Amino acid sequence: MSAPDTQNLPEKVRDALKAGHLYYMQDLTMEAIAHEMHTSRSSVSRLLSYARASGLVTIQIAQPHEGATRVQQELHARYGIGAHIVPMPSAISDVDRLERVAISAARILDRFIDSNTTVGVAWGSTMSALSRHLIPKDLHNVEFVQLNGAGNTYTTGVLYASEILRRFGDTYAGTIQEFPVPALFDDPQTKQAMWRERSTRRILDIQERMDVALFGLGSPFSEVRSHVYAGGYLDAEDYASLDASGVVGDVATVFFREDGSHHGIPLNERASGPDIDLIKRVPRRVCIVSGPSKVHSLRGALAAGLITDLIVDEGTARALADLVEPGEAAASVEHAA
Repeated sequence: MSAPDTQNLPEKVRDALKAGHLYYMQDLTMEAIAHEMHTSRSSVSRLLSYARASGLVTIQIAQPHEGATRVQQELHARYGIGAHIVPMPSAISDVDRLERVAISAARILDRFIDSNTTVGVAWGSTMSALSRHLIPKDLHNVEFVQLNGAGNTYTTGVLYASEILRRFGDTYAGTIQEFPVPALFDDPQTKQAMWRERSTRRILDIQERMDVALFGLGSPFSEVRSHVYAGGYLDAEDYASLDASGVVGDVATVFFREDGSHHGIPLNERASGPDIDLIKRVPRRVCIVSGPSKVHSLRGALAAGLITDLIVDEGTARALADLVEPGEAAASVEHAA
């Protein structure tokens, strides 16, 4: 393979491409590349890191049908989903685990987002981490729409949610559609009135034609607390209501139980996120999960049929496989269809 013509590219990009070609295509050592490029070994290392981080170089690993793929196959058989399992040491904090899952997820997303696509994006700790590691891709006619409002009694939430959306828009050369409403309304009737407004209806209409939905899962039990549980969105009365309703988690501030049910949960009447039945109609629903403390939330989301593609750390995937009971599989596969 010959080196590409890089004459019109910025110098840093040219150098990174050359270093990447020499290292990955010609198997030269960093010392040899440094000698050829008349620079230091540390400079070559930085160029290679830049080439990977910017998407100039992509790496694919074909793993044998053993080990982690056994869990992937088990989850596919039980839930009818595509599972992407991120290898992880057992002794790792939830913070570091989330960061590593986010980095891997950013590389996997490349295959799910293409031109002429409408993508729904939830906000939260997981999506914020993911947005910081996105790999640029030159696309056209891509639209990113916010799935749920982010305002509460302390903040409008606009800066937090819009920053996540902006990173997606910048990375994929897409437009963004913000949703500046409360995460949870005080009164269901206020929400219903707002939903009749044409400016709000425009965003809801975009959500209804999503091709892809990207989301993490909120959980009141997670070590890295989901933003909805840590950002002042819920008061003591709300927590008591969730507990009484048997809630184990949420997607875009819409709550569900471990058996996948979501009806009869009072807070859902006030939630600004899309109805779970709407999410289930989206052709591709990509869920990113990090940490075994979210396993019950994950099981609930799978039971609800919310997920077509799961990106999850190895420990959580194994915990889920151990947790699943006989008889769950058939119902879940039917939900995911």
